[in-house]
Amino acid sequence: MEEKSTWARLRWPIKAIIIALPILAIGYWAMQSGKFDTTLAVKPDSTHINAADHATSGSETTRSFNYQPEKPVDGEYKGVVEVGASGFNSFVVNMDKENRWEIVSKDFGKSFAYEGLANTEDIRKGLKDYIGMMLDKGVKSKNIHFVISSGAQKEPKTTVISSELRKMGFVVNLVTAEQEGKLALKSVLPKAFEDNSFVVDIGSGNTKISWIDGDTKSVEAPGAKYYEKDLKDDAVYAEVKKLGEKIPANKREVCFIIGGVPFELASQTRQGEERFTVLNDPASYKADKIKTKSGVNIYKAIKDATNCDTFVFDWDANFTIGFLLSLNK
Repeated sequence: MEEKSTWARLRWPIKAIIIALPILAIGYWAMQSGKFDTTLAVKPDSTHINAADHATSGSETTRSFNYQPEKPVDGEYKGVVEVGASGFNSFVVNMDKENRWEIVSKDFGKSFAYEGLANTEDIRKGLKDYIGMMLDKGVKSKNIHFVISSGAQKEPKTTVISSELRKMGFVVNLVTAEQEGKLALKSVLPKAFEDNSFVVDIGSGNTKISWIDGDTKSVEAPGAKYYEKDLKDDAVYAEVKKLGEKIPANKREVCFIIGGVPFELASQTRQGEERFTVLNDPASYKADKIKTKSGVNIYKAIKDATNCDTFVFDWDANFTIGFLLSLNK
């Protein structure tokens, strides 16, 4: 009787173990095969940044900037042609009295004037084309303006272009690098970000860095074509980094960046027709063209100086639009 009683006591624990063994084996196999791999549950998603908290998360190549500027109300069409260090660019914008604006059309043209391959008639024809395009869009002639950038003023051919414009009856507006930086900020920096962000415009002839600290501050650095002046990468990097360190620590959360090289970089990751594209880390860009490589060197210096990890390219903004905004009364 004692032997039977002992077996009775052990029978259910033994059965429980026999039943549990296959379940444990299945669980072990599933874990080993990756079915319970928790890393799959935290797959990175796209970044969403807004004016409220600027939260960031996710994969570098899919980050987005979900800010929507206010639309103009009862606006008027205005046009501006930028005579830059690398060519002519033109913009038509719809602008209201409160300086709310939206792009109507933009055209990035290539001028051979600086390479000595164009004569005055070619320049005159090119300018007429830009003017005609604006008139066709509904811009009144009194609302068409010409701005010669600070970088372009260093080019000998600029005087020829200015002369042709004056012969055609237009006023030629010359801006300094400091003014250019402030005008870039006026067009690209949303009011919601004025307290914590800064602006960079990497042009061919120079780079402008600007921010608001009471009033608008702006400093000038070499542009993406600094190699034409026999400037070395390390020297330019050091100069730009030193200037970037002037930006107050509380203004480094987001950088709004424009210019030719940022345009090229943003083109690599643009998801469609979004207004804003977040650039990748400068180290991720492999440039074949010397101008792009030089621009990335400038971009890296600014990033290293500020530790800012959110550089937002604006597809519509330009310092010349800031010029139009400055004329708005």
